[in-house]
Amino acid sequence: MTYDYEVTLIGQTFEEDEIGNQIPVETKMAILCDKKSASRSEFYNAAAAGLRPEFVLVVHAYEYSGEQVVEFEGSRYRVIRTYATGFEELELTCERVIGNG
Repeated sequence: MTYDYEVTLIGQTFEEDEIGNQIPVETKMAILCDKKSASRSEFYNAAAAGLRPEFVLVVHAYEYSGEQVVEFEGSRYRVIRTYATGFEELELTCERVIGNG
């Protein structure tokens, strides 16, 4: 497997402002990945559930910490499914985030 692409994992932490309100703050980490097409069966099964998978990104499992949003090639995507393919690899099935998500 070649890791020829870069994806930015976007997580969320919370900080307190001066009066104690919890303010969400994005954390970003760029990692290398591989890109695969979503299979036909995966695409149609997801469409039946109202999801629109566009592609699958393969990342190292130890680099992924449950982030639900990624940035890939200038666009934001939501991770709708993860699947471990082995000890070190994890597939992230992604759909495009429309508007503010």
